[in-house]
Amino acid sequence: MAGMTAANLRPPRRRLARVGALAGLLVTVVALLLAPATPASAHAVLVSSSPAASAVVPGGPAEVVLTFSEPVRKVAGKIRVIAPDGARADRGEPTFESTVVTVPVDPSAGRGTYLVSYRVISADSHPVSGAFTYSVGAPSTPPTDTGSDNRADPVVENGVKVAKYLGYAGLLLLVGPALVLGALWPRRLSRRGPARLAWTGLGLLVFATLAELWLQVPYTAGGGLFDVTGAGLGDVLGSTYGATHLVRLGLLAAAAFLLRPLFAGPVGRTDGVILAILGGAALFTWPLAGHPAASPAPAVSVVVDAVHLGSMAVWLGGLVMLGGFLLRRADERELGAILPIWSRWAALAVAALLLAGTVQALIEVATPTALVDTMYGRLVLAKIVLFVLVLGVAAYSRALVRRRTAAGRPTPVRRAVWAELAITAVVLAVSATLVQTPPARTAGADVAGTQAGLFTTTLSSPLYSLQVEMAPAARGNNSLHLYAYTLDNRPQPVEEWKATAALPAAGIEPIEILLLPLTDNHATGEINLPAAGEWQLRFTVRTTDIDQATVSATVSIR
Repeated sequence: MAGMTAANLRPPRRRLARVGALAGLLVTVVALLLAPATPASAHAVLVSSSPAASAVVPGGPAEVVLTFSEPVRKVAGKIRVIAPDGARADRGEPTFESTVVTVPVDPSAGRGTYLVSYRVISADSHPVSGAFTYSVGAPSTPPTDTGSDNRADPVVENGVKVAKYLGYAGLLLLVGPALVLGALWPRRLSRRGPARLAWTGLGLLVFATLAELWLQVPYTAGGGLFDVTGAGLGDVLGSTYGATHLVRLGLLAAAAFLLRPLFAGPVGRTDGVILAILGGAALFTWPLAGHPAASPAPAVSVVVDAVHLGSMAVWLGGLVMLGGFLLRRADERELGAILPIWSRWAALAVAALLLAGTVQALIEVATPTALVDTMYGRLVLAKIVLFVLVLGVAAYSRALVRRRTAAGRPTPVRRAVWAELAITAVVLAVSATLVQTPPARTAGADVAGTQAGLFTTTLSSPLYSLQVEMAPAARGNNSLHLYAYTLDNRPQPVEEWKATAALPAAGIEPIEILLLPLTDNHATGEINLPAAGEWQLRFTVRTTDIDQATVSATVSIR
């Protein structure tokens, strides 16, 4: 608790009331942890596909291209293209290049509706799964994917949240005793109780880290709690997520050698500095394995998240030591020396929490409307409300201490400390749920399965027909895919692609669109459309050394 100055007298114990309060708190925490996940439980989203979802193309494409909002990694055997007759239409392994996944497809698999199902791992270690259809020639009854289920068991999903909560709890139970024993603990008092608490925190941290590594296998690949294979575990350990968790375990092992002498008595300055460096390095393993590593400003997000986590551990861990040990064991003279120092530390930790939390929210929420329109934003609001409530309790207790100390009356400080801890325990539960929820900046971006924000048309010339797809067909950056076909709907090899976009009404001259050939008849490019209006697209396709034709289309941008 920030701002306390002096005396403390022990209030009467009310065991029954405390047990009831802790039981109610436990129910609240469990309810938050087991709350139903949002339908989009992943953090990268499919922003476009080619062929587009629900599109009808004149001829069978040689590949299906999936474009996500952030880089993704492969989950073995989890991307499938099912032909209208129910057979597999994909051929060979898909290729992954940053945000783009290219799936080779048999172009002669027949007319009708195809089903594309996928499961990949986003840059922040969370699985992305979904499905959509497209049709060749004309729609038909969609086929059924008889492959293995792409979904993770709800027990696994909730287990991941519980493991993260235990990790946060273990962190503050380790940091609080280590900090207080190293800098504030009276020499005359036994260190046994705080040492046991710290070892418990270390044990929780190790257990939570190992549990997260285990659960990550069925969480990303789909399956139940014990659907863990050697290959799957190897994939997890070989990823950034696995590497950061292994580094965390190594740092905790190194810190344990320095914690043992600290728990026995005061340690030297050098040992304290080394311990602080190990702790600071360990803090970075959380953001490097989560949202911040995949944010629009990863360097800033990683540092801010580490500061946020460290400030939380210092503040809450110190509160646990204050309420559990110092206010019960230290005398008035010792508290008079300890509390002013702790007050300054707590104030700095709270200020760092506020600053880091604000920066995090600005990066991850992105827009004010996302605070109320997305689950992530609503959880951020809940966290803010709870945090303000904690600050209110702290302000009340500071005023109570000043008023009653001046009057020479007992100060029930412990009750205020436990009230702060009870509320912040719920904050931790909200945080554990928050890191499993899609950030507001990506939660509304998934376009798979819909045609909203898509412009598609087929343009004809004497030499070829051209299938044009642009998404999201709005101001700002747009992805363009072009498919060339012969007049009898067979893939048309192309020697050279050229494209421009112009807005004559606004005086915008033709902008060249740089196109990258993906196959003989498929090219893609990116174009930024800075203004609304009727944009004129022109495409020149050269099919031989001497044969070429130009076609044009108009797309309305709002």
